[in-house]
Amino acid sequence: MQLAGSAPIGPGLRVADAAEHKAVSGAAPGTEWVRRRAGAHRAGDPAQAAVPAQGTTAPAPSAEWRPWRFRMSNDVWGTPVVAGGLLYVTSFEVHALDVASGRREFKTRDVAWTMAVAGGRIHASDGPSLFALDAADGSDRWRTPIDGWVYAVRTDAGTVVTGTRGGGVQAWDAGRGMLRWERGGAQTEFESPDSGPTVVGRAVYYQGGGQLHAVDALTGAEMWSYPVGEPGAAGAMPTRPVVEDGVVYLTAGTRVLALDARSGTERWRFDAPAVIFAPPAYVAASGSSGGGVYVADHLGTVYALDPAGGRERWRIATEPRQSVEPVVVAAGAVHLGAGSALYTLDASDGTPRWRFAAQGEVVGSPAVADGRVHFGSKDHCLYTVDAQGGQLRWRLETGGEITGSPVSADGVVYACSKDRCVYALDATKGTGASSRRA
Repeated sequence: MQLAGSAPIGPGLRVADAAEHKAVSGAAPGTEWVRRRAGAHRAGDPAQAAVPAQGTTAPAPSAEWRPWRFRMSNDVWGTPVVAGGLLYVTSFEVHALDVASGRREFKTRDVAWTMAVAGGRIHASDGPSLFALDAADGSDRWRTPIDGWVYAVRTDAGTVVTGTRGGGVQAWDAGRGMLRWERGGAQTEFESPDSGPTVVGRAVYYQGGGQLHAVDALTGAEMWSYPVGEPGAAGAMPTRPVVEDGVVYLTAGTRVLALDARSGTERWRFDAPAVIFAPPAYVAASGSSGGGVYVADHLGTVYALDPAGGRERWRIATEPRQSVEPVVVAAGAVHLGAGSALYTLDASDGTPRWRFAAQGEVVGSPAVADGRVHFGSKDHCLYTVDAQGGQLRWRLETGGEITGSPVSADGVVYACSKDRCVYALDATKGTGASSRRA
């Protein structure tokens, strides 16, 4: 399906030859300065200074910040996390890289299949154990064995919640690693980090027995439950809840639900014609804007709903999407990847603004900051386009598919690639040097 209405079409790019996409094998791990290959990077400023080629000695950090990449020994997966001047990346272990220089400060001694960074700690699991490390230096805070295999780790408000294979849910004290409570009976059909139990504030949410359960994070007492259906029934697996202003918003199958956070009472529901795989995006009211709840179904239709009563304000069709990432709403626009294109719609009335076509499926969720949209694709490229008009600002071709979602922080864009590299790029110029101090 095509975007309804007339919208400018962004400048699509051709996929480079297969040889250009081949990852460099056998390279030693470490920080390298990004090399600009001919045709691989096109920035808005053609007069920017050249960057030393791969293989040269990395210069010492100076007053001029330089883009960098760090090559891992193993595959990189997931979305990087930026906190306290460090970039945390999962590549079998958790690696902490200095955001200014790309130098690795430390890595965990254990494998980390899942991780969450919060409260000055890295919470991670190698499967049969759960551990917490100091986020600044990687030293052990606490470590505990698990009776089972951990597949999901979430943390919020001093609680770490884990999901274990076979339907287990556990809540831990984030500071001391003490088990507060555990339960069985959670769903077992889709055990993944995205579908596992989660914690938001004082409540832990998980699905089991056809019910969405809300449990007190401290005591384990059940607060309420709400029928959502079995996971295999028409894709009824509920998505991660979004809790705002005393309301729990989530999707389950074809439904968008708004539940009272205290009692679980249904405030409203919206029935879409197709299954929704991604959580809703909530925008609070501000000024003349009444806010909204935005969702996209697997056919690529985007819906804007009134957060008070669930009334449909508008709907616009894009392309089929299998993404479990919510749409991104920023500066009055809705951004989403659907198929091999990035779409931007007006948040108030759904008017199409622009569409930018890549040469492969869009991966993860776009990062929107400072008037720019950054997104990755299976065509091995990281793109930066203008948020207002969709014009290409720059792109970087890596040696593999982009993994997870890019992250934008303090004028720098971070992204991971299947070429085993982590990239730190200037948000304005890409691989161009910046006047920003390291």
